Amino acid sequence: MIVGIVLFLNGYFGLSGYCQAQETKLLTFDAAYEQVLSNSHVLKQANLQISEKQAEIKAATGLRAPQVSLSGTAMQMSDRLHLDLTSVRDAISPLYEALGTYGNFSGVPYGSITLSDAQSTAIVRNQLLEGLDEVNAANWDQTIQKKQFASLNANIAWPVYMGGKINAANRAAKIYNEEAGLQMDQKKAELLTELVTRYYGLVLSKESEAVRQQVLDAMEKHLYDAKKLSEEGQIAQVEELHAEVAKADAERELLKAKRQSSIIETSLHNTLAMSENDSIVPTSKLFLLKQVEEASFFVSLAKDQSPLLKQVDTKRRLAETGVKAKKSTYLPSVALMGTYDIANKDLSPYMPDWMVGVGLNWTLFDGVSGYRKIQAARLKAKQVDEAGAKAEDDIETVVRKLHHELGMQVEQLESLDKSLVFAESYVESKDKAFHEGLSSSSDLVDARLLVAKFKIERLQAMYQYDVALATLLQFCGVPNQFAAYEQKNDVIIGSGTK
Repeated sequence: MIVGIVLFLNGYFGLSGYCQAQETKLLTFDAAYEQVLSNSHVLKQANLQISEKQAEIKAATGLRAPQVSLSGTAMQMSDRLHLDLTSVRDAISPLYEALGTYGNFSGVPYGSITLSDAQSTAIVRNQLLEGLDEVNAANWDQTIQKKQFASLNANIAWPVYMGGKINAANRAAKIYNEEAGLQMDQKKAELLTELVTRYYGLVLSKESEAVRQQVLDAMEKHLYDAKKLSEEGQIAQVEELHAEVAKADAERELLKAKRQSSIIETSLHNTLAMSENDSIVPTSKLFLLKQVEEASFFVSLAKDQSPLLKQVDTKRRLAETGVKAKKSTYLPSVALMGTYDIANKDLSPYMPDWMVGVGLNWTLFDGVSGYRKIQAARLKAKQVDEAGAKAEDDIETVVRKLHHELGMQVEQLESLDKSLVFAESYVESKDKAFHEGLSSSSDLVDARLLVAKFKIERLQAMYQYDVALATLLQFCGVPNQFAAYEQKNDVIIGSGTK
């Protein structure tokens, strides 16, 4: 009983795992592209980069705002700060003492009368001696700041004029954000080409499988016919053996095609960020257009829309901004500043509770370092100009090459279609001749393999066309137009069973 339950559970979960492993997804190219745009780790990284640059824009904007901070200080000095006026006391004390003891004074007023000399002298001497007592009793060594003290201050700094540095930083942050968006567009275009290469690569492989299956079916029929003809004595036994070999070769080629499909499907899983447990069945077909716009149309489109060229333009503007930033070092920087004493411990009572002011910093001579930096920034801008001109020439060359490849694949297809018609007619004649004993098994097998070869080459020409078209649209900066070309009325659809 228990063994039976265990076997049942093993069988159930094994079957569930098998079903999960064999889950099949029918996928059009448009749906695959939407999935790439949603799931791609590359695009998610690019989105995070855009968010990063947007945060940097806000950070650069904050450079214009006042900066408020708290600062704390705890100090230990070797000696206290003090003011010793003992020498002043020593200098004036004898004067008080002498005048208070021996001085003679007269004419001291007292109400409406004037005191006599003796009375005046007694009063003034008494006052001088009292003053001497106060002088001697006073602390002539005053502490300004104790050796240990601490303070907590609130500070504010508000840039008023920075010579254009803040403007340059804000301009650069916006350009970097724009560049991140262009990099996103470029990655989308690159992903389109990657998807076309892998998706239609799987379509090509599946269609090639169908061709190989046709060959195997034909070879199995040929072997059956060869056995019957051999039994009837119409052909030699060696012809039957040759048919056996041809069938084995067809089985091997079919297995090879299936292995190739599995490899390409794995790479497609990676592009789509899908689980490898999902079996993908591409439903879109290889296609080809005999006529597209002229090369000059795509060249003009690339110059206007290519994210690569637009990124060169951002580099150029960044270089120009760099020149302005370097020039700003020759201008003064002005800022409002303020400090407020929030709390302190044993801080000098002579220190103010708050201070406000204006600060100015102006470098008048820096050993021509600033001048050289401006020169370097200007040379950088010229480098970007040259790189931009080279990039524009390179993209035009690539666009024309890809356009030429489209035409080449169209010519290949037309030639292969003609060859395929002749090859199929040749197979019919050889098959008829073989059954009449007028042709060998080798001739018939070769004829069938020639038909399969032309069919696969026809599919490969259409595949190369689709990859070239996707790459062309990538460099033109309009990858989304790929679907529009696929849906045109005069499109030719490829199939291995044709």
